[in-house]
Amino acid sequence: MTKTITMNIRVDEVTRRELKDFAAKIGIPASSLVNASIRQMLRSGKVEFDTGREPTPYLQKIIKEAEADYAAGRNVHGPFDSAEEMIANLNR
Repeated sequence: MTKTITMNIRVDEVTRRELKDFAAKIGIPASSLVNASIRQMLRSGKVEFDTGREPTPYLQKIIKEAEADYAAGRNVHGPFDSAEEMIANLNR
């Protein structure tokens, strides 16, 4: 079994309370939640943040139009071999 140590981190009181409440809500200790997050970052080599926000209806419409254009081969350019080639394409 791996020896554990205590590590102190600074958070404001509201964040600490929200973390403890969230951890309790999902049924695990806050320290386990923090440890799992740290292990995930170390495994992936990335720090990812998700706002959990959904795009506006207008943005959803634009995304659907872009996906339809891509599927139909419209307005699809590239890949480009250089930045100059991409800029020349944008200027056309």
